[in-house]
Amino acid sequence: MLITGTSRGIGAFLSGYYAEKGYQVFGCSRGPVDFELENYRHFCLDISDEKQVLAMFTDIRKACGRLDVLINNAGIASMNHVLLTPYATARGIVDTNIIGTFLFCREAAKLMQRHNFGRIVNFATVATPLKLEGEAMYAASKAAVVSLTQVLARELAPLGITVNAVGPTPVKTDLIRSVPREKMEALISRQAIPRFGNMEDIANVIDFFISPESDFITGQVLYLGGV
Repeated sequence: MLITGTSRGIGAFLSGYYAEKGYQVFGCSRGPVDFELENYRHFCLDISDEKQVLAMFTDIRKACGRLDVLINNAGIASMNHVLLTPYATARGIVDTNIIGTFLFCREAAKLMQRHNFGRIVNFATVATPLKLEGEAMYAASKAAVVSLTQVLARELAPLGITVNAVGPTPVKTDLIRSVPREKMEALISRQAIPRFGNMEDIANVIDFFISPESDFITGQVLYLGGV
């Protein structure tokens, strides 16, 4: 299993969660991790840098010869009114959320097709269906991830690879730490179940998507919280 964005938050949780389930977990982020797991190996890289990504997949292929699951968790967000959004911020969101997801899906599929089996789970966000004000570039980038997920589901189905996405509600991680409390409360109140999401909610959806019994489920986006 390969998980992106494992240095903290959801990615760090999923690394421990799946390592405990017996997976050999590969993880990556821009910086090192502050945890040690018996079944975990970490790579430091920028997920939008093709050369770095290719080098990592070469190492994974040499170490295992296969990849069964990819979880594209890495992503960045920035809450700014569109008139106050710098170009550098917009560019960074596009590079990480769209280009990074694309590169990892492409390279993972190359390994997965060798065994005619693979599970890819991308990360969407409820900011997209909620048309969340102040998140124009983030919501747009994740809309692109949804479209990518649905197209790749068709392209990769003949190779035995499913491609789905989970759309979490806000989870108490560094990603939302700078968002004013009143804005978070207003967002959560728009959910059918008005509470923060938690790590177990997300892992439950991923467990469903990657299970052997889910081989007939692809191109789906599951938003949490009743959005």
